[in-house]
Amino acid sequence: MANHGLRVSGMTCDHRARTVEKALSGGAGVERSIVSNLESTARVEAKGAVKSTPLVAAIKAAGSGAQLLDGGDIVAAKGTTNGRSFLGAGSGLLRPEDKASEPDLLQVAIIGSGGAAFAAAIRAAEEGAKVTLIERGTTGGTCVNVGCVPSKILIRSAHIARLRQSSPFDAGIPPAPSLAINRKALLEQQQGRVVELRQTKYENIVATNPNIELVRGTASFVDARTLRVVRDNDSEQKIAFDRAFIATGASPMLPPIPGLADTPYWTSTEALVADAIPPRLTVIGSSAVALELAQAYARLGSRVTILALHTLLLREDHEIGAAMTEVFTAEGIRVLEHAQAQRVAFQNGEYVLSTNHGKVTSEQLLVATGRAPNTQALNLKAAGVNVDERGAIMVDAHLRTSAANIFAGGDCTSQPQFVYVAAAAGTRAAINMTGGDATLDLTTMPAVIFTDPQIATVGLTEAQAQQAGIATDSRTLTFDNVPRALVNFDTRGFIKLVADAGSGRLLGAQIVAAEGGEVVQSAALAIRNRMTVQDLADQLFPYLTMVEGLKLCAQTFFKDVNQLSCCAG
Repeated sequence: MANHGLRVSGMTCDHRARTVEKALSGGAGVERSIVSNLESTARVEAKGAVKSTPLVAAIKAAGSGAQLLDGGDIVAAKGTTNGRSFLGAGSGLLRPEDKASEPDLLQVAIIGSGGAAFAAAIRAAEEGAKVTLIERGTTGGTCVNVGCVPSKILIRSAHIARLRQSSPFDAGIPPAPSLAINRKALLEQQQGRVVELRQTKYENIVATNPNIELVRGTASFVDARTLRVVRDNDSEQKIAFDRAFIATGASPMLPPIPGLADTPYWTSTEALVADAIPPRLTVIGSSAVALELAQAYARLGSRVTILALHTLLLREDHEIGAAMTEVFTAEGIRVLEHAQAQRVAFQNGEYVLSTNHGKVTSEQLLVATGRAPNTQALNLKAAGVNVDERGAIMVDAHLRTSAANIFAGGDCTSQPQFVYVAAAAGTRAAINMTGGDATLDLTTMPAVIFTDPQIATVGLTEAQAQQAGIATDSRTLTFDNVPRALVNFDTRGFIKLVADAGSGRLLGAQIVAAEGGEVVQSAALAIRNRMTVQDLADQLFPYLTMVEGLKLCAQTFFKDVNQLSCCAG
C-alpha cells in the first residue's frame, strides 16, 4: 500500500473537504482518502503507484487546487483559489513550519501593499512562488485608505445632501427647511467602511495565505537581487529575491507657490478625513481630484473657489471643461480660469492667496495639482531600473523595467493613475515573473471622474485622432434628446462619439452624464470589438436607460433623431 500526500488549497469549510475527499476516492487505484480542512491536507492510500495528474485534476474538478508531494515529484495545479503551495521532496506532507526542508522556491519581493501589489502577490502565490510584501505605511495603499473608497463615500454623501436641498421634483417633494451636516458622523461612517474593506480585502489575505508574508519597513535596493528593509526602530533586514515588483504608488505633488509650505494646507488626504466643513474653501487645481472634492465640499456647505491654471479638465475634450464650468457655476462654485496663485499666506485662521484675479480668501486651502511617483527613496540606480523625467519607472508592455528580473506597475510608473489599471498590471506582472507571457493593453481603457454629472471617457478624442493622422467624423448628442434624462428632469451633459471618417469605426467616446460611469463600458466594448457607428446604431438598447444615449448618438451620423418616435429602432 502506497501513501501519497497533497497540500490542498481553497477548502473553506468541512463540506468542501468532504467534496475533495469524495473526488479523490473515486480515482483509479485509490483505496482510501483522508482530507483535513483544518490543515489543508489530503492523504491518498493506493495499491501501488498512482499517477499524480489524475489526483490533481480530481481536486481541481472539486473546486480546489493542489500540489502533490510524493517521491520528489512536484505537481502544482494552476488557477487555485488562494495559491497555498508547500513544495517539498520525499514522501509525506510538508507543513508550513517545515521551512528547513523547502526546496528553492521562486522568491518574489513586492514593494508596496496597494492594488497593484496585492494583485501581483495573489497571482504569484497561485503560481507557486513565495511572496514577500514590504510596506512602510498602512496596508492597502491609496485606493482603499485615502483615495477611491473614502472619496466616493464623501461624494455620495454630498450628493444626498444636494438632493435634500434641491432637486427637479421640489414642487411636489419640498426640500427640507434646513440642512444640518454632521460631518463627524459622516466621517465615522466613512472610515468604518474603509477599515472594513482594508481588513477583508488586504489584511485577511496575508493572514490566510501562507505563501504571502508581510514585512513592515522601508525598502530600497542594494542591487538587482537584494533589498534592504529598514524598520521603524532602525533595525535592518536584507531580502534576497529572484523577481521583484515595484508598486510604491504616488503622493500629492505641490506647486512651487511662495509661502505655501509654511501653511497648514490640505491635500486630498487631509480633505478626506477632515471632521468639519470649512465655511470657505479655495481649491488649487482643475483636474479630477480637485473637481470631485470641490463639488463635494460645496454641496456639504462650503463656499468654494477653484483656481484653474488654464481651464477645467484641460487634458479632456474642450467641450467637457466648458460643460463642467457651466454646471459648477450654476451650483454656486466660483471658477477662476487662467488663474495663477502668486503667493500664499495664513494669518489669523485665514488663507490669503495673491492671484492675477486679485486676492482670494478662505478658511481652508486644498492643493490638488496632481500626484508624483514614490520612487526617490528606492535607490533604483543600484538595481539598474530607469525612470523618466518625472521619476516614474519606465516599463514595457510586459511590465518589465530596464532590469530583466524587476517589474513595476501602478502609480509609480507612467501608466494612467487608476486602481484598476494598477491591479491589471500587478496580475500580468506576476504571470510574467512566474514564466508566463502577458501584456497590458490600455487602448480601450475607460476612465470616470465622479463629479455630478459624471465625466466618462474611452478611446481617442477628436483632437488625439487627428494628431495621429486619422480623418474623423464626430457627433454630439445633448441629453435633452435622451428619454431617460427627460423623465429624470435632468438633461445636463452630452455624449460625443468620434469615428474614423472612412470606415465609420468607432474610435472614442466622451460622456458627461448623471450616470456616465455606467454608460462608458458599453462604448469601450464597442471600440474593443472594432464596431462601426452603424453597428452601434443597429444594436438593441433597453428603453428609458441612460446608455440608450449611445445608440441615439450613433444614429445621428445617419439621421435626425428629432424625427424619431420615443423608442424608434
